[in-house]
Amino acid sequence: MSGNGLVSSLRRLIGAEERLGRSTPSPFDQLRQQMNDVLGDEGILKEVVQPGEGPPVPQNASVLIHYSGFLEYSDLPFETTTHRKYPQMMKLGRDVTLAGLELGLLTMKKGEFSRFLLQPQYAYGDMGCPPLIPAAAVVLYEVQILDFLDSGQVDDFIAMSPEDQNTVPLSTLFEVVNTLRSFGNRCFKQSRYDNAKDRYKQATKLLGNRETQSGAEVEGIKTALLPLYLNLSLTELRLDCPHKALKYGNKALEIDSANTKALFRCGQAYLELHEYESAQGCLITAQAKKPFDCDINNLLRKVAICYKDSLDKQKDLYSKMFRDLRGK
Repeated sequence: MSGNGLVSSLRRLIGAEERLGRSTPSPFDQLRQQMNDVLGDEGILKEVVQPGEGPPVPQNASVLIHYSGFLEYSDLPFETTTHRKYPQMMKLGRDVTLAGLELGLLTMKKGEFSRFLLQPQYAYGDMGCPPLIPAAAVVLYEVQILDFLDSGQVDDFIAMSPEDQNTVPLSTLFEVVNTLRSFGNRCFKQSRYDNAKDRYKQATKLLGNRETQSGAEVEGIKTALLPLYLNLSLTELRLDCPHKALKYGNKALEIDSANTKALFRCGQAYLELHEYESAQGCLITAQAKKPFDCDINNLLRKVAICYKDSLDKQKDLYSKMFRDLRGK
């Protein structure tokens, strides 16, 4: 975000003009000269600083954005998300409360960085928002779209009855499932594992409710379920629930018995459960598929060490028991 530098630069230009005795426009008036009118009423003006790519943000989408809001003649934002490592996913129509900001977001593409100048009727109104925002204030927002998901499609699909969901093309169901999985992945990256699990399970439920009509549809459902089971297995490991992780790993193996990720997840779960022989069995099978995979080989060595330690402890325990019996 460069609003701080932008406002400072405009103020320096104005100061230079004033020293020369010239009347100069205000900082926001300067900006208006290089902005486009979004709606045709000059209420929302836009300048694209860095173009994005792909389609624009759809209605009712959930957006991941960095933004900063500025008042005229102010170098510091009155609100900003740029200090956050993981900005919050915001749903249009619910979490984005400024009409001008929401309408501006609908013109943006993924990766885009733009500035918006909002008149009071599209921002905080004639009353403002004391003490931060004065009455009838024009505000500048700098916005960068990091990512967005078409959650409106998900909301519409989930609102349907199970019967109506079965009449929707299978391709639409897969789009909804992929969006839910993307939501889950986003939560997982932010270490919000319970939220991630809820998204993955919601997707598996929608797939499980589908009444398939042909062998091709059955295979399509299985293909969509496989990454969800793998994600759920890893998420349960992060939540220290190895029994559940093993359950989802085995579900993945039911779909693809040679899947190395599923074998690896099961190996991890068995290790956490101290079932070292079972862990070795899964990992040796995975190693046969990918003999040079560092993660598999490292975990296999760890299992071997833990298994040996376990056997040594058992041996010491039995030896002590026999010594005690002989002593008696």
